[in-house]
Amino acid sequence: MGALDGLPAEHRSWLDELDQAALEVFRKLDATLTHVNGRYLYPDNAELMLLTSGWDDTEWRATALWTQMILRAADGSMITTPLPTALAQRRLRWTGRELDLLWRTALSPPEQLRMTDTLYRIPIAAIKHLPPAEREPLLPHLRQAQKEIGRQPYPSMWKAKRVLDILLAEHPTDDPADAARSVLPDGDGFARLMLDEYGSRLGHPAMTPLLRHWTTATAASPDLKWTAQIAFQLTPEAVALIRDILGRIPAYREQSEQHHYGDYTRTVVTYFHERTAVLLRGMIWTLDRVPAPWVTGLLGDIAVATGTGIGGSGANARSELVANAALGGLARRGGLEVVTQLARVQAKVRKKNILARVSRILEAVAAQTGLSPEQLLERTVPTFGLDREGTRTEDGLRLDLSGAITYNGRKTIPKSVDRDLLAEFKATAKELKKAIPAERFRVERALASERLWRWDEVCEFYLDHPVTGFFSRALIWEVLQGPAGLPVRVDGGWELTDPAGRRIQPRPDTPVLLWHPISHTADEVRAWRDHLMEIGLRQPYKQAFREIYLLTPAEERTRDRSLRFSNHLLRYGQAKALLTGRGWTGMSLGHWDAAGGSGWCTAAKELPGGLTAAWDFHLDENSYERDGYGTTASICVSGELRFTSEGETVPLAEVAPLILSEALRDADLAVGVASTGLDPNGSGDYWQSYGFGDLTESAQVRRDALARLLPRLAVADRCTLQERFLRVRGDLRTYRIHLGSGNILMEPNDAYLCIVPRGTGDQVFLPFEEDGGMLSIIISKAFLLAADTAINDPSITRQIHP
Repeated sequence: MGALDGLPAEHRSWLDELDQAALEVFRKLDATLTHVNGRYLYPDNAELMLLTSGWDDTEWRATALWTQMILRAADGSMITTPLPTALAQRRLRWTGRELDLLWRTALSPPEQLRMTDTLYRIPIAAIKHLPPAEREPLLPHLRQAQKEIGRQPYPSMWKAKRVLDILLAEHPTDDPADAARSVLPDGDGFARLMLDEYGSRLGHPAMTPLLRHWTTATAASPDLKWTAQIAFQLTPEAVALIRDILGRIPAYREQSEQHHYGDYTRTVVTYFHERTAVLLRGMIWTLDRVPAPWVTGLLGDIAVATGTGIGGSGANARSELVANAALGGLARRGGLEVVTQLARVQAKVRKKNILARVSRILEAVAAQTGLSPEQLLERTVPTFGLDREGTRTEDGLRLDLSGAITYNGRKTIPKSVDRDLLAEFKATAKELKKAIPAERFRVERALASERLWRWDEVCEFYLDHPVTGFFSRALIWEVLQGPAGLPVRVDGGWELTDPAGRRIQPRPDTPVLLWHPISHTADEVRAWRDHLMEIGLRQPYKQAFREIYLLTPAEERTRDRSLRFSNHLLRYGQAKALLTGRGWTGMSLGHWDAAGGSGWCTAAKELPGGLTAAWDFHLDENSYERDGYGTTASICVSGELRFTSEGETVPLAEVAPLILSEALRDADLAVGVASTGLDPNGSGDYWQSYGFGDLTESAQVRRDALARLLPRLAVADRCTLQERFLRVRGDLRTYRIHLGSGNILMEPNDAYLCIVPRGTGDQVFLPFEEDGGMLSIIISKAFLLAADTAINDPSITRQIHP
């Protein structure tokens, strides 16, 4: 019978099960096919419409059966035909015998049909509206199809599998885990975690209606009808299960999976597949019905974890769908308690769409309270039960701002300590460790944007606050167009004291801002730096020692672009992480699509006043070979940096000096951290020029700080500060450490000495937090080389003794 002659011999009996009316329909349809070069071509639409005009339900069912068999008989040659999808959209009244035949045609598909769900579209559509009792006779076929689909690559992406899993969940087995397995996808690590550790709880008969309901969370937000269905299913056990599962998301990380296609293997990084994300979104929506305080913190944890990029950084999101679901939950909860969580997202996440949503939520909450988003953030920083000095002590336990817990001054906590109290301290320490980086980020951002406060606001929300006070009490505050000073507590209130000891008493309504060196003379900056060194005050970030970037003659000539930090070879991953952490987006390079532009990108940062900083990057001609012809780039080249407003480039001279300086500071930091010129084992012209050349602004500030530190060092008598180097006299050789790269030359012949840093070495006072940066490395090397006779590392001694 035409194309159906291609049916496998073991399935020829299918035709014997058809009545004469169905066979007549088969004959008419078979006549529409064209056989060309061993393949059957789909019939012309006009011809098919003319043929089927006026057909009734019986004839359309026969057409559906013919289509199923043609797919099998043609061995996949008609896989792209739109007919299965069109027929699946018809509501046909199938008999039990026809359904059984229809499903038998879908089982054990030929190889050409294993990569698509085309063969299952009509059978799935035929049963998805049936009550469970009418599907019962087909269960063996359905479960066999479920297993068959599960063997294919990316089965969780198949719509047919999603529908089939949901339908099978309505037919419980004796094992609750099997019921959960019918609904839960298994295409990623988190789905497997849910199945392995929570399958029996999820598949419990009392939970399966809720579990199935979560799979319908396919909209952007829940409507009243969706939420209303939860009310009768949300038991205390269900709430506990939701909390347990969602609580695993913050620690869950993406996984690499290998997919094999014959001789070809493809490695794919997965986080959540779509079905997993939809299910988790349903769980998150369910929390709208849970008024418990812990929900807000959990939603914040989820938003941060899923909103950050792969590897924990980058301008993308691990799962934007889940992150937005968590943010939506925070928005619906509203109130001041959600602001702290939103601040955490702002500090960590760099996905533009997510940050825009956070801003909208903050603006909505701010509108309710009559405050600006910035005021809202500072008024909702939790105290964590800490006193003004940043500690909490109870029954011998002590918690400090670092998150460290001690007992009567000892790190070891005895077993006699109240376990509930200790658990509470640990939970608080965990939240504190999340809040500190977010608050530090927020306070430094205020410095870079010249934010104004009233003095009473500074006292209440910063100086007197146990968390923000940790930062703000070590910063210089300036009366608008007036004097500046460090906060000091006098008679229960706060005043400012300048380097000369003069006291400044601002009125409560006096406008103040954070002091920035760009607005002050060199003598004023020098006085503050000397003062910090004299009193031994360590600032939470560079303020007095902050680098300043003014327009250079070269930038005045280039007019609308800066080439100051162009043509640097940077370690791509490090540069991306640093820029992302400082609010830049769009840093995305690789070898996956050279023609499509993956070899170049522009990193961008939104700035005050509607400006955007744009910094170009590209891959060099040797990059693909260097990276072993893979997709990931290891080194990138920096390009020009410019500023735009509403898409138009702005001349550098028209950019506010502080905004220009802060953007260029980010660029200098990226080069100073990620340059390949820092490689102790490097070589080549670029390595030589960066490793021993002129100092950038950040290196000049490092030199200035070192000049003040040297007299305090135990090796001061062996050190001499030169223009670009710290000269250290050892007993065996004299060494020059470059103040930009930390690279070392040995006198008298300038032989290069390679020392790979292994920590910060001797701990000395630094006037700003540097987290083991280059200044610490240089000082550590100075201590090491001043006592060169004590060095016993053969990798170093054989260089000193050639």
